[in-house]
Amino acid sequence: MSSKPVLTIVPARHPWRIVGGIAVLFIAAVVVQSIAFNPRWEWGVFRQWFFNPVILEGLGRTLLLMVSSALLSIVVGGLLALARMSDSYLLRSLAWGYIWLFRSLPLIVVLIILYNFSYLYDTLSLGIPFTSLSYGHFQTINVLGQFSSAVIGLTLVQSAYTAEIIRGGFMSVDAGQYQAAAALGLSSWRRTRRIILPQALRAILPAGFNEIISLAKGTSVVYVLAMPELFYTVQMIYNRNQEVIPLLMVGAAWYLVITSGLSLLQYVVERAISRSERRVVVKHPARTRLNRYLPLRFVTRQKVEAAHAHTR
Repeated sequence: MSSKPVLTIVPARHPWRIVGGIAVLFIAAVVVQSIAFNPRWEWGVFRQWFFNPVILEGLGRTLLLMVSSALLSIVVGGLLALARMSDSYLLRSLAWGYIWLFRSLPLIVVLIILYNFSYLYDTLSLGIPFTSLSYGHFQTINVLGQFSSAVIGLTLVQSAYTAEIIRGGFMSVDAGQYQAAAALGLSSWRRTRRIILPQALRAILPAGFNEIISLAKGTSVVYVLAMPELFYTVQMIYNRNQEVIPLLMVGAAWYLVITSGLSLLQYVVERAISRSERRVVVKHPARTRLNRYLPLRFVTRQKVEAAHAHTR
């Protein structure tokens, strides 16, 4: 009998990957050297101001602006998304008009208009449009301050983008899921919360976190309101001491910290959702081997396979 030839498996070689990796490392080394060892970057000034209380106070305002605007935009954007998917033509039209308007206007224009709201309207009152009938006049002088104008402006603009992200997430769910949920006799709120929303989150989360990261950087635009957030604080300092580059690097470094934290949060949330999707219901034979004294519960697929292998 003739023996079968022994096949030798030779792994594929990719020499150009090595060449590309070396080239990238070389470019990175050149960039690091040019930044770290160039005295004109003034890293001593950077260290002096990085944890300065004035900078940290501006950072706190930036974080408060970002969190407040993000939470409000999620609420308003969710309502707008539901209105866009409503059967009512009036609600769909109003929601579409809102989204069209605030996606078209620059954020800086919205902020300036809100800050000058009392100039545009001396008083507010409740009445019938296009008639002289009105009740309860309210003076608008100083009704909107710097912080409130910034939060409202960021929310108005951001909610328009958030609404389209949420609507796109719901539209990505297969129509059969809606039909199956309706066939079970579930209420509209319950089938949305228990069946549709968990599936839509897979499409909503990446784009949603991307918008929140953009919002964190977009808070720098509120400097036009002379509000002492991070970027405006950095501007005021380098206008006095003329150390422009190191102060700008301080602001850039803190924005990097904020966006890196948001990216890490996105990774954790997406990993938790993907882990929950890989869970399956354990049937009785495997469950008794895993823990016979606990009620039916969710465990990972790896535990199920291990329990079945042990029973065999």
